[in-house]
Amino acid sequence: MRMNLNFEDLRGFLAVAELGSFKAASDAIHISQSALSRRVAKLEDAIGVVLLERTTRRVELTPIGRSFVPKLRNIIDNLGGALFDIEEIHKQISSVITLVCVPSIVAHFLPDVIREFRSRYPEIQIRILDQASASIVENIERGIGDFGVTYIVEPGADVDFQPLIEDPFVLACPRDHALARRRKVTWAELAHHDVVTLAQGGGNRLLIDRALAKTSIRQHSACEVYHVPALISLVEAGLGIGVVPRMAMPPTGHHSLVSIPLHSPNISRTLGLIRRRGRALKPAAQRFYDLLLQARTLPVKAETGLASGKGARAKK
Repeated sequence: MRMNLNFEDLRGFLAVAELGSFKAASDAIHISQSALSRRVAKLEDAIGVVLLERTTRRVELTPIGRSFVPKLRNIIDNLGGALFDIEEIHKQISSVITLVCVPSIVAHFLPDVIREFRSRYPEIQIRILDQASASIVENIERGIGDFGVTYIVEPGADVDFQPLIEDPFVLACPRDHALARRRKVTWAELAHHDVVTLAQGGGNRLLIDRALAKTSIRQHSACEVYHVPALISLVEAGLGIGVVPRMAMPPTGHHSLVSIPLHSPNISRTLGLIRRRGRALKPAAQRFYDLLLQARTLPVKAETGLASGKGARAKK
């Protein structure tokens, strides 16, 4: 037997059963007696049995009604608890934003944005998962994180890419190095010096290789590391010079390192926001996403091939 039961009808009947009066029950659940009577009649009609015996002086439960009351009370109590749990889970989820991003933006772009966001929404926690670029798109596709910031999105990825910041590659150089006082350096000049390079397999190395493949220039390595912070540490220790994204460099005025623009070609990466295609962000995450877009301070060149997976742009 298929029944179309309404929660408010069940709740109305239970109120009458427990209070023994349509008047008392209608006052308790804040509806008129006539509306409550219609709810009970609708419930009885739906299940095909009489639950209450009505007289002009009192209301009594039928035998079936008496057996139904404890079962119904248990159902309503469990349902109320389940709805409360769902509300609490929703509050917890809504109060945490998870951003998956490349490490270089954590020190030089995110702090001011987070500070501004927290001043507006102090009850919302921000969780940052700083990861290598190769993992970020996959994790956003899998739902690990609300949205991400990265610079490589290959064709076929189930994400949307919104350009955010243009981040050029620069030369990390010790202050006492022969190139330290130069205003800019060409890529070809690096062949005359000990260079610490990024190992193949990382996103930054991929962008550099793609751009230099269009030229006759090849990288020469005295030492090779996988992560940008390790490269900067070795340069700081005096083991050579190295190429890194500008945002990965220590702040201006560092005691032992300088950042020198590279050209011929100019190579840059476009950092952008990514989110799962066709999925709406929860309200808190959308607010943080919008604030990141508003806060971008460097020029963004949307024509770069990164969003479509074509790699970095190289200018001669």
